[in-house]
Amino acid sequence: MSLDMTYFNEMEAKIPHGKVRTRFAPSPTGYMHVGNLRTALYTWLIARNAGGTFILRIEDTDQGRLIEGATDVIYRTLAECGLDHDEGPDVGGPVAPYIQSERRDTYGKYAELLVERGGAYYCFCEKTESAEDSGEFDRADDPCRDLPLDEARARVAAGEPYVIRQRIPKEGTTTFHDAIFGDITVENKTLDDQVLLKRDGLPTYNFANVIDDHLMGITHVVRGSEYLSSAPKYNLLYEAFGWEVPTYVHCSPVMRDSQHKMSKRHGDPSYEDLKAQGFLTPAILNYVALLGWSPRGERAEQEFFTMPELAEAFDIAGISKSPAIFDIEKLTYFNANYIRNMAPEDFARAAEPFIRQSVKNEAYSVSEIAALLQARCEKLTDIPEKVDFFDALPDYDLAFYTNKKSKTDAAVSLEMLQKVLPKLEALNDWSTDGIHDMLIAFAEELGVKNATLMWPLRIACAGKLVTPGGAVEICKILGKDETIRRVKRGIEKLGG
Repeated sequence: MSLDMTYFNEMEAKIPHGKVRTRFAPSPTGYMHVGNLRTALYTWLIARNAGGTFILRIEDTDQGRLIEGATDVIYRTLAECGLDHDEGPDVGGPVAPYIQSERRDTYGKYAELLVERGGAYYCFCEKTESAEDSGEFDRADDPCRDLPLDEARARVAAGEPYVIRQRIPKEGTTTFHDAIFGDITVENKTLDDQVLLKRDGLPTYNFANVIDDHLMGITHVVRGSEYLSSAPKYNLLYEAFGWEVPTYVHCSPVMRDSQHKMSKRHGDPSYEDLKAQGFLTPAILNYVALLGWSPRGERAEQEFFTMPELAEAFDIAGISKSPAIFDIEKLTYFNANYIRNMAPEDFARAAEPFIRQSVKNEAYSVSEIAALLQARCEKLTDIPEKVDFFDALPDYDLAFYTNKKSKTDAAVSLEMLQKVLPKLEALNDWSTDGIHDMLIAFAEELGVKNATLMWPLRIACAGKLVTPGGAVEICKILGKDETIRRVKRGIEKLGG
């Protein structure tokens, strides 16, 4: 009995051709780890660099590992990162559906086609699922491999449980080409007859990948180098179907150190974690792009890239074979640069939730506080402890008033605060310029350095040795009444 090829011909007719098509195909099993984000980014960059199509496909065939809400994390992360997809479950496209569980009938049909072509066989052996997953299966001992097809189909028709396995050639070698690692040859006897279609009718990851990549017209497949060992079996599947093999781009892993891959189990951060730690999305993307890829030519020395610049510069040949080590200090350096270069209103918007963690009093202006912080923080999470003194003056040590460089000690500080208090009380122009001009003129009148007057005023108003902004800016934000109250409190502490 030969299969009717009408369905397969119709599927072939739908496949888009003529330009680069890449896909990001995550499993909805939790957070977006750094390696996964890098795969999404490289896949998007390859498509955008070539003016091609970027596709989102949800691979949910492993039903036991699915986590509720994980698909929303994928959509949200891609949207936040600007990795816009041209086709996908939410936007549709010419080769829908883009969710594997909705393509179940497709895999079954192609598995049967592969059986007919001799590239696979029905297997009725009782095996535990863990043994199937492990790949530890000696095909020489599998009596089903040599069953006549008519007999196997009769057993299927009788309702006997089965899986469909790939028929790997017993002899010879398989060679595949990878854009990063070049030609790799393996002996076929080292490959197992992997399961393609499970007893529940759902495909295994490896089979669904090949079918979907072909039917969606994928030209470049970007994935981790841990899948290099599976590539020969992918190649044999493509050859058995008579299909063109896409360009493989296997990326070496992102490592926590020289010995260990990054892992959530070991506390390594996901994209969501990095955001929660105060890193900006553009900084994360810029840094992740350089984890295993280097620009070439006139951009070879460039560190900081916008997304359009990355898309223009990205070249598969710049991807390294060597593992990349994730360095949180380097990411912090990138983040600080991005913070410095944000438009002030954009920084204020990003900083507001962190400012409001410790500055609950809405009388204090977020934009004014943000202006003090922008040049003085490396991560957004630095902010709360830097500005908590606005809401509540901390119980500070009198030793703070002593500073050699400013030529102050407790006695000098008391004198400065007592003398400046009436000046503050009399000041009508409570603006940054008004406060600044009054203090500078008053220091000159007293015959002291500016810092001799400013240091004790800042300590009295902030109660901290290190503050974002000096006495002038702090007084302006606090307002006249609160500034005077704190100066009086400083005089009392100093025994005045």
